[in-house]
Amino acid sequence: MRKTDLSEATCPVARSLGEVGDWWSLLIVRDALSGISRFSDFQRSLGCARNILSARLSKLVEAGVMVTEPAADGSPYHQYRLTEKGKALRVALVALRQWGETHLFDTGEERLRLVDTRDGRPVARLEMRAHDGRTLTVDEVEIRPAAGPA
Repeated sequence: MRKTDLSEATCPVARSLGEVGDWWSLLIVRDALSGISRFSDFQRSLGCARNILSARLSKLVEAGVMVTEPAADGSPYHQYRLTEKGKALRVALVALRQWGETHLFDTGEERLRLVDTRDGRPVARLEMRAHDGRTLTVDEVEIRPAAGPA
């Protein structure tokens, strides 16, 4: 099946998925946010084929989500580092994580927890907020044409 180019889509969700929407790319970003930076460590964590991992890493570099740089240990290898664009995906991954915790795990089922590094307490659930700070429900938002540049 041929992949559709979504880079010109008017929907920001479609464009985002076109850039980083396959599961390997999001799992690579997840691992990079956890400190993984070397190809072999990504492969060990993900268990995917080398050619798939190589293609996804190249796409993430091309998209400006990651950059390559010389290995910090001075070896002839290189490592991958998230750019600010890549780090900004953390919020989207937290939203996806929280959705999964709510809908895909049984009560009491073991899972990894996302915690505040300062005190080790769980991260609060993400919420949609209005421009004035009010919490919004899913029924209080809708998609409309933009009136002009954002």
